[in-house]
Amino acid sequence: MAQHNDIGKIGEVLAIAWFEEKDYTIIHQNWRHKNWEVDIIASKNNMLHFIEVKTVTTLKFGHPEEKVDTKKIRYLINASEEYLFQYPKWKRIQFDVLSITMLKNMDVEYFLIEDVYE
Repeated sequence: MAQHNDIGKIGEVLAIAWFEEKDYTIIHQNWRHKNWEVDIIASKNNMLHFIEVKTVTTLKFGHPEEKVDTKKIRYLINASEEYLFQYPKWKRIQFDVLSITMLKNMDVEYFLIEDVYE
């Protein structure tokens, strides 16, 4: 497995723990339908969150959240439409990005961007 895939998996494990610590209920991790995947689907206060997790170990190429472009947001929206078709009980949804920065000899930094698309 490529190193970036390993970093992504570590980031997702960290993200799950971080969201649980913030009282989110994790519903799915790596939910898939056809070509679409959502890193985390979670709920909190009757809101369903579709969450993209981006993790980096260097800032040489920018912050993790900069890697979430409009194409990725569209991909997340398409996946959410299928998810809501399969699980129609949800009335309130939100798209979020969790940026995780793991720099050598430093504490892990988390930056949550909420409601990236309305």
